[in-house]
Amino acid sequence: MNIKQQLLIDKFIAKPVAFLLNFMVRGVGQILSISHDLNKPFKTIAICKFKGMGSIIQATPMLEAIRKKHPEAEIIFVTTEPNRRILTKIDLVDAIVTIDDSNLFKFISTNIKSLLFLLKKRPEVYFDLEIYSDFSTLFTLFSLSTNRIGFYLRSSSFRMGIYTHMMFFNPRVPISQVYLQLTRLIGCDSDSIDLYPLTKNTATPTRREKKYLVINPNSSDLRLERRWDKENFINLIRLIVEKFTEYDVLLIGGGGTEKAYTEEISKQLNDSRVINTASKTSIDEAIDLIGGAELMVTNDTGPMHIAFSLNTEVVCLFGPCSPDQYGMSKNAHIIYKSTYCSPCIHDFEIAPCKGNNVCMKLITVEEVFEKVSQLLDKETETKAQLFGSQFIYKDESNVYGKVIR
Repeated sequence: MNIKQQLLIDKFIAKPVAFLLNFMVRGVGQILSISHDLNKPFKTIAICKFKGMGSIIQATPMLEAIRKKHPEAEIIFVTTEPNRRILTKIDLVDAIVTIDDSNLFKFISTNIKSLLFLLKKRPEVYFDLEIYSDFSTLFTLFSLSTNRIGFYLRSSSFRMGIYTHMMFFNPRVPISQVYLQLTRLIGCDSDSIDLYPLTKNTATPTRREKKYLVINPNSSDLRLERRWDKENFINLIRLIVEKFTEYDVLLIGGGGTEKAYTEEISKQLNDSRVINTASKTSIDEAIDLIGGAELMVTNDTGPMHIAFSLNTEVVCLFGPCSPDQYGMSKNAHIIYKSTYCSPCIHDFEIAPCKGNNVCMKLITVEEVFEKVSQLLDKETETKAQLFGSQFIYKDESNVYGKVIR
């Protein structure tokens, strides 16, 4: 199923069903008088985030806080199939439950299979990290977890009933802190928002002959407003390959629309030093490539959070979403144009601009190239100071970084 089909199912099927079931659940809850006390140890805790690889990475401080407070608990993560591999790189998770939404048959069958697994485990606490998804609300209910914890906005206050505990989703603080706030309901007291470092594929690292930059021109299909124009990326890359001849430029992206979009950029550049890897790498290989890059330039999307986790220097282009919420990292270099309607992501299902993302269009090629130049020139100057006039680069780089001798 494509994104539009999923949104239609959520709006016209899941939303009205959730609305009706909410009243039934309230009534049943009053009759059964089930205890929802959270001040006790738990054996099984589930966390759900169906969409957003970046959000899953940003949830790792939450997972660490839960593991610290409830070391004996089994932690189950519920997500969609494309996120399975990224979760295998996070050692804090004991079990991964996935929904395959690639087509309707798989969507239905994997929902049944996943719910049966959860019914067998019967989590005592279930955290739903989705904000707008009514399907996720229904899934939370059908897990039959004793304590069901979720977020609310003004538009979704009706969900109190399906959820036994709710917390206001604050779009003005870092998303990892938002997730951590939920864990305080079960006694966690950690304030650390340091991301858990993703494990690299040390067995078979991809080796590269030259130093390189990574550029991600894509954004999730859920919010294409976050995407900087491809002509801007083309002009930026031309400037980079002209000035920094010692670097290759690797384009990254997934399949589908991302693959086609990235191929358009690659074809227009037609440069042997610009290498298109979109849809050609696994998650493991993408992590290796990002981890070994001297620098990354990206829109606000999943690979940006991978770079945060790996401490790769990254130039982040923000517009419809606030960098105060999703761009908090010591290795992030933010370029953000705050227009009147920005940030809009968490206030509107459809952006006020209807795709005419003025906030992103205000970001110029010149200012992005200036930031890239500052970072690369600074790196060269630092290495020169360390090694003096005798330092050389020996081309034994792999995706984990350059060996300098």
